[in-house]
Amino acid sequence: MNKNKIVLGVASTRREVFSREEAIRYKNLVLDKLKDFDVKVIDIEDINEEGLLFEEAHVEEIVKKFVQAGVDGVFFPHTNFGTEYLVARVAKQVGKPVLIWGPRDDAPLENGVRSRDTQCGLFATGKVLRRFHVPFTYLVNVTMQDPQFDKGISDFLSVCAVVKAFRSTRILQISTRPSSFWTMIVNEGELLEKFGIEVVPVSMSELISQVKQEKEMKSDRYNEAVEKLRKIDCSVFEKTDGLETMAALNSVIRQYCSRLGCNAVCIQCWTQMQEEIGIMPCLSNGLLCEEGIPAVCETDIHGAISAIMIQEALLQTSPIFFADLTVRHPYNENAELLWHCGNFPPSLAKKPEEAIADKHFVFPTHKPGTGNWELKKGDITVCRFDGDNGKYSLFLGEGKAVDGPHTLGTYVWLEVPDWKAWEHKLVTGPYVHHCACGYGKVSSILYEACKYIPGLTPDPATPDEEEIKYELIHGAAQQEDI
Repeated sequence: MNKNKIVLGVASTRREVFSREEAIRYKNLVLDKLKDFDVKVIDIEDINEEGLLFEEAHVEEIVKKFVQAGVDGVFFPHTNFGTEYLVARVAKQVGKPVLIWGPRDDAPLENGVRSRDTQCGLFATGKVLRRFHVPFTYLVNVTMQDPQFDKGISDFLSVCAVVKAFRSTRILQISTRPSSFWTMIVNEGELLEKFGIEVVPVSMSELISQVKQEKEMKSDRYNEAVEKLRKIDCSVFEKTDGLETMAALNSVIRQYCSRLGCNAVCIQCWTQMQEEIGIMPCLSNGLLCEEGIPAVCETDIHGAISAIMIQEALLQTSPIFFADLTVRHPYNENAELLWHCGNFPPSLAKKPEEAIADKHFVFPTHKPGTGNWELKKGDITVCRFDGDNGKYSLFLGEGKAVDGPHTLGTYVWLEVPDWKAWEHKLVTGPYVHHCACGYGKVSSILYEACKYIPGLTPDPATPDEEEIKYELIHGAAQQEDI
């Protein structure tokens, strides 16, 4: 599903007083190991005959190469002690997420000589990066055969994806927020000034005009949407042209995103659309999420940002779903209903073959276009970007899908270790009832990504900050008996 492979600059570094041959050998081992990952590597083999960073003259050429290649992050393997100030200068000028690591040192040779002193060099580089005000990610001093190395590289690539998407976020805003939803008030100017996030508005009347034209033209995108909708039980549309209208809506939104360079959508999903074209847009939203274009309800701009972040933390390996935190589980003190009218991606359904399109059960008009299914079991991460009074934070939490009572719409019951702690954090703010969710455990990735987004503070619930830091250091979640 991932359409945007990460571009990783790799600049292995050495220091003169240690073994040149060992440094070159380990540099080659690292480049070979990176072939195991879904990443485009930009090396420095053409910068000098060693393909290593160790002299002042290398800095300008490496920076130029990485910038021209559009790297999304830079990896500095310390193949011996390394040259810390050169690493810092390259990292500062490239301005992308930074990973430092070096292989665990071997025992001294029989004559007492040490060939690398890699760990010592990493201490030095960490200090100098801080002097340069360069945030960095540290993968501890393990061998390349250690499973923690693989996890550390994979997680850093996910961090790069989150930061890349966040810095280039452009949200298609379809109409205004519902008038009674003061929770959806955002400071658009501040999002642009503080984070570079752009919002592109389109009026509902313009959208509806385009939908009507698309139904007549029947583009390739329209036909694709029709085929996807037919995989769901859409008998609710039998006596109307609702399926065709839904397909046209999906196609038009995709075209807007392509033409305007938008990577997420927020839409006023009630009530003008129902009155003018006779459908709810929920099914279209779910299909857009499956296509890697997060579409969120009730013109929730902060919700769209949340959805982009969690989608990229998952490297687009699974579609996100956008939910209300709705009601407590009637029998499970630590479970909550993640629900929305019918916008969850059908591929996430517990029984996709039984997914049906339905009429909305809340609005008096009962217009069709909502989904009606429960989601599958699995681990789920919940994320909410939000802010007020000039301060922004990112709520993070993990839980698992559990059994619970049937309800209408699209839903899943989420069990967490301590729901009361979640509830208190969410109510006391700056959050609302909307959240972006994804299957998998990616709190630590989103937490680390905040390091590279000035002005955004991570705010984890469970796992808490101490547990996330443990995972970042040890490569695994903290055990209960530790």
